[in-house]
Amino acid sequence: MGLDNESSDMSNIDLGSKNKYKRMDAEVGAPDSDSSSNYQEKDITKSTRNYVMACAFFASVNSILLGYDVGVMSGAIIFIQEELKITDVQQEVLVGCLSIVSLIGSLAGGRTSDAIGRKWTMAIGAIIFQLGGLIMTIAYSFRILMVGRLLSGIGIGFGATIMGVYIAEISPAISRGFLTTFPEICINIGILLGYVSNYAFSGLPANINWRVMLALGILPSVIIGFALFIIPESPRWLVLQNRTDEARTILMNTIGDEKEVAERLDDILQTASKAKSMNLEEKAVWREIVRPSPAVYKMLAAGVGLQCFQQITGIDALVYYSPTILKTAGIEGNSQLLAATVAVGVTKTAAILVALFLIDRVGRKPLLYTSTIGITVCLFCITLSLPFMGKGPVGIALAILFICGDVAFFSVGIGPICWVLTSEIYPLRIRAQAVAVGFAANRVCSGLVSLSFLSLSSAISVPGTFFIFSALSAISVVFVHKVIPETKGKTLEEIECLFNENDRLKEGHVELADTVRLVS
Repeated sequence: MGLDNESSDMSNIDLGSKNKYKRMDAEVGAPDSDSSSNYQEKDITKSTRNYVMACAFFASVNSILLGYDVGVMSGAIIFIQEELKITDVQQEVLVGCLSIVSLIGSLAGGRTSDAIGRKWTMAIGAIIFQLGGLIMTIAYSFRILMVGRLLSGIGIGFGATIMGVYIAEISPAISRGFLTTFPEICINIGILLGYVSNYAFSGLPANINWRVMLALGILPSVIIGFALFIIPESPRWLVLQNRTDEARTILMNTIGDEKEVAERLDDILQTASKAKSMNLEEKAVWREIVRPSPAVYKMLAAGVGLQCFQQITGIDALVYYSPTILKTAGIEGNSQLLAATVAVGVTKTAAILVALFLIDRVGRKPLLYTSTIGITVCLFCITLSLPFMGKGPVGIALAILFICGDVAFFSVGIGPICWVLTSEIYPLRIRAQAVAVGFAANRVCSGLVSLSFLSLSSAISVPGTFFIFSALSAISVVFVHKVIPETKGKTLEEIECLFNENDRLKEGHVELADTVRLVS
């Protein structure tokens, strides 16, 4: 399969669709006019697009759970500390353990999704999260609170790992980037809702407000329960289960063009057949991940590396501990601190809309360059502004400006594109498990940042900690340039060929060089 197939497919969609609608007009006796066919084409295309968007949104609700937890804990931890009298180390453990524990759910989720399907794996995650949220709401000690926190982390790991895979597998290639940004949008919505919840309920008594804040996080998981009876299963997973007719029906609903459906189904069947013939469904999948071929190694380097850089540049430190950072800048009083964090949440959520509309137009790498360079500059400016501008109005304004700038650049690029790329670069046979490995790495890095931020800030100061983040962000710019490919507009099957073709091109250059030497 060549790399130009996708562009040729896209160029033929409109023509094929018009011919199809003209045949429909002839069958029902309608006039065979361009206006009539264009009207029906627009109507059917809009219906298909809305259906795919609804599926992507409902699958992404898991991300609201993760985002809400990140946002609400930044404020709730203030009142938890007041009531339960926990230490700084216990704060770090309470905040950071969710990310570490979620890797248990993520690793189990990859295998579970191959066994029972993508959407029912998300259902398991929602149920476990509900149980954890309920326990945290009624907790009367730090130990009970930790039990609920650990269960919530496992539930988030189950759901968040597989939602990107699911969305990528149901999406048409031409809009896959747009649709796979939905999880990041939902994370930002969740963070903003968490910040708003902090501010709205901060006036309640300290033994009630944080419980109400955490209890509201259960609501999105209830929505997931209802959504799973509406959204379809992944067509690629159905093909692996030899349920080809069901897969064809779902592809027709999500693509809408018979010619493209036939081509996509043929690609999926060939990929699935290859996976089965190589006996890669069970233990051999992990064997290929642990001992990868050169092409798979490059995929893992790109996917896992990007997941790590998304977190080690400090985004969770900014979000979880933004009240602490803003207090360093000079803002005093819980209400003022929580109100300032709402501004950070609004900025982060608004910026994701830029990525939403540009990712399939501009491409992945240009947005990643913009994002990583912008984050580096903002982090370095935070490093300079906190110690040298003092705690007056100028210092506060600059701190808020650069923090908002950092989260904005994050949401424009590496935030959403990390999930887009990792859900599309792996071949079908190892996709779920490879994505699970990347998500596990993401959560470990997030946990390490969250667990160490307060201790590191005490040791080398908040500005010193952000200098480390800025240096790591500068390295991420080089990583994007050297390792990340451009996947815009390519099918999942073509992206797999892209990594393989890079190897074949190198082999071809070597063979050509050898031939030239022999001739000379």
